[in-house]
Amino acid sequence: MSEAEFTKEKNITEKGCLYLVATPIGNTADITERALKVLTEADFIAAEDTRNSGLLLSRYGLHRPMVSYHEHNKASRGPEIVERLKAGESCALITDAGMPAISDPGEDLVRLCAEASVTVHPVPGACAAVSALALSAISSRHFFFEGFLPVMGKERRERLGAVAAQPETVIVYEAPHRLRKTLTELCDVCGKDRKISLCRELTKLNEEVFRTTLAGACEKYAEAEPRGEYVLVIEGNNGPKSEDAAENENLSVPERVDRYVAAGMSEKDAIKAVAKELGVQKNDVYSQIKRK
Repeated sequence: MSEAEFTKEKNITEKGCLYLVATPIGNTADITERALKVLTEADFIAAEDTRNSGLLLSRYGLHRPMVSYHEHNKASRGPEIVERLKAGESCALITDAGMPAISDPGEDLVRLCAEASVTVHPVPGACAAVSALALSAISSRHFFFEGFLPVMGKERRERLGAVAAQPETVIVYEAPHRLRKTLTELCDVCGKDRKISLCRELTKLNEEVFRTTLAGACEKYAEAEPRGEYVLVIEGNNGPKSEDAAENENLSVPERVDRYVAAGMSEKDAIKAVAKELGVQKNDVYSQIKRK
């Protein structure tokens, strides 16, 4: 088989398969040739918002049958899509922007397909998290993808605590109307000197990357109105810094754990953070707090 024949064979849109098709996160020119091919040939397209996706498809002259698939109908629509796939149809799953199934209800559809032995193929492309990480000037060697934080309550406090404790770079998605609140809470649990890169409107006309500290970010957005979707890239926890280091030096192990818990961490994450600070095993920290 020649190279041309091999390439053509690999690009066939197969029946009975789900395709996870990445769509542009801003600049519509970022769509790939393969994505356009699959969107042209799939029997139907499952879209997070059929109106938004319809605008993208019409830009390229694509007119395929569409069904909606989103957080509020996934319980009923997911099984329907799987049944159509089992019957031999092919489906292209797209989200409003970026890669389906990443911080997205497509994850549930992929799980249903796996349980039903339906083949799933990725059609890679734009991804806001990876693009922001590459622009951040913060270590990309190891990173933790948090996605969207819970909106409120105990779960939010625990996730903020987990973000603060992570030794790896953390990536968080945030909407403009919640940005100020999130930055304030991150500053409280992570410390004001923690580095952060705020990437907004990636690949769009008003793209902006603001590299600063959490204190600097809070200061900027106390005055500036947040606009557009944000990706926050946050430096990992490298232990206490500046005035916090001196204060922590005089704390006992149980007091250090209590301080993290008071900031919103779960006890498990607080133990992990203290063990990293002191360079000891988590079991050593656990045994000391149980003796207090």
